[in-house]
Order: sequence, then structure tokens, then C-alpha cells
Amino acid sequence: MSRARAYLDYNATAPVRPTVADAVVRALMLPGNPSSIHAEGRAARAALEAARAAVAALVGARAEQVIFTSGGTEAANAVLSGDLRGRGLPPPTRLLHTATEHPCVAAGHRFPEAAVERLPVDGDGVIDLAALEDRLASLADETVLLSVHAANNETGAVQPLTAIVALARAHGRTLVHSDAVQAAGKIPLDMVALGLDALTLSGHKFAAPKGVGALVLAESVSLEAALLRGGGQERRQRCGTECLPAIVGIGEAARAARAALDGEQARLTALRDRIEAGVRALAPDAVIFAAGAPRLPNTLNFSVPGLDAPAAVIALDLAGVAVSSGSACSSGKVARSATLAAMGVDPGLAGGALRVSLGWNTVDEEVACFLDALERVLQPLYKRRGQAA
Repeated sequence: MSRARAYLDYNATAPVRPTVADAVVRALMLPGNPSSIHAEGRAARAALEAARAAVAALVGARAEQVIFTSGGTEAANAVLSGDLRGRGLPPPTRLLHTATEHPCVAAGHRFPEAAVERLPVDGDGVIDLAALEDRLASLADETVLLSVHAANNETGAVQPLTAIVALARAHGRTLVHSDAVQAAGKIPLDMVALGLDALTLSGHKFAAPKGVGALVLAESVSLEAALLRGGGQERRQRCGTECLPAIVGIGEAARAARAALDGEQARLTALRDRIEAGVRALAPDAVIFAAGAPRLPNTLNFSVPGLDAPAAVIALDLAGVAVSSGSACSSGKVARSATLAAMGVDPGLAGGALRVSLGWNTVDEEVACFLDALERVLQPLYKRRGQAA
């Protein structure tokens, strides 16, 4: 059956998998509270802990390291509260983060502004490792919290976390957090192998329900102050009766994403590359952002000189194609992308940036639909150029 629309905005949110929806419905029918000791409570607890194990497996952690939250923003805000403790270090007094972080990091901390520094990135949006090394060396007497996303939500640029953590360990007084919201389920993640102290996730980015996420802490790391105080749930780090249907949903989504990871990486890379080739054929002067960096297999961010992104998004929407002009968290705001600005992209070119992001339910037909619609959107632009010439 032909699809009525092409949904190509998975980095904003991924459609829920049918198996996830089924699991959520089953969980809704469980009557027990996971903290109750009777049979119904034990059944609810078993479902919750199975989900915890599945989320942990997705990122190479142990189940007891996972704390469920309402999403990636809450999880990141908790890490950046200043309450993260570990490795026998004093409380962190300074926060370093890349200039391309999501707003939940850039604006979600509780450090004094004078104690927050943005680390530069190169033209592809990848952290400047030399600048990081120099800055850590100059902060030898301070405990530092370093936050670097695993992959950028707009361009898909993947950060060299192994090298970043190695520099942090050489400094000796640095805790490292990674916002892995966009990377989880798209590329392999192994928290232990990477040596991360904290990692944060958002379920709806990998086909779970909206409104559930996770904070994953290394075994030697904890939050000094609980996110929520009360009955002692979630290792006493986030109290309150758990939202079992959503948690079961993120568990099933994690299982499905992990099982499909290898095949999906190859499939989505092929689809993305097909779109990129089509864009270059339609617009030889198009600029592909982060083209020189490792990228998520599902993400393409590009601009055509003279194109107005908001108008193009609307035109594509009317043609039956859903894409984005940037982060969904900036919807309704006509502003230059902070990510592209940090990469040194010209403001005029950044104003035409379109993000295409694919996922588990993307098919060839949707790629063809997008390229056909984009060709129609670009025709007036190139017609005007021809007349001006």
C-alpha cells in the first residue's frame, strides 16, 4: 500500500513500534504497584526490572545502574545539578561542555555562569581535542564536570568519546557525562568500555513512548541529592511510583533497537546516502553539514544557498513530507542554529538548513517522495537565479 505521507523527522521523535505499543497496553492492565509484595505487585516489579535490564543492555551497563526519568531533559538536568559524585572526588566546581550541546545541557545546569565554559568545535561540529586538553591542564586544582553529547541532534556528527574520556582521565579530576539521546539505538554504545561516569537517554528517540527516559550512572557514581524525595524508588534517587507502562515501553524499544542495530545501521546509511546523492544532483551548490565527520547513519543536514528553511519545511509538509529545519526543541522560534553558528556556518546559509532523519519504519518510497518534493521546492529558487543572471 502506498503511504499518504513521508515521515522523515525521527530525530525529533520516532514513531512507536507496534511491539512497543502492545507492551504498553499489556502493562496498563497490570494492577499492582511495583513496590507491593503481593503477587500483583511482584508481577509489576518483574516487568519494571526486565525493562531496566533491557535499557542497560542497550548501552553496555548493568541493570542496577539505570534510573528511570521522565526523559532526557530531566536526566541531563539531574547530572548537571552539581550533585554528581564519584571517583572519590570533591564536588565539581566547573562545567565544561561543547558549543553544540542540546539546550538540556547548555541551559539545563545549575552551575554559576562564571563556572561554565563552552568548548570549541571544528567546522564539522567535532570537539577540538587540543583545546579540551589545554583547558583541563589549566584546571588542575578543580574538579570538573565535562558534558559532551555522543552525537549531535541536528547534524548527526558523532563525537570521539573514547579520546575525550582518555583526556579526562589524564586530568584526573574530571567526571564525564554524555547526552546519548540521539545516539542510542542508532550506533553502538558501551558505557563501560567508553569509561563514562553518566549517560542520559530519551525513549521516544528510539521508538518508545514520549515522556520516559533514563539516567545511567557508573558503579562508582551517584547523585548526592535525590531528584525526587519520597518512598525510596529508583535506588532512592528518584522517588515516586514508577510509570510502569512507559517504562515497559522503553524496555521493549531498547530490546528491539539493540536486536536490529547492525542491520539498521547499514540500511539507514544506504538510504541517507541515496538522499544525499539526490540532493547534490538537484542542487550542485548544496552544502552538507558535518560531511567530513563520522555521522549517525540516519541523519542528513544540508542547505542550499538562497533557500529559506521555514518556508521550505512548510512547502514540503504541504507536499506530504515531514522534515525539520533544526532541533524540534526550537520549534516556533525563528533563530539561527546554535550548532551551525558554533561550526562557523554563514548565517545566510544556516537559514536554509534542512534536517532529514530516518528510522525503523523508513522505506524507499519515502526517499523518492522527499526528493520529488524537494525538486519542486527548489524550482522557483533556481528559476529566480536564472532570471537574475
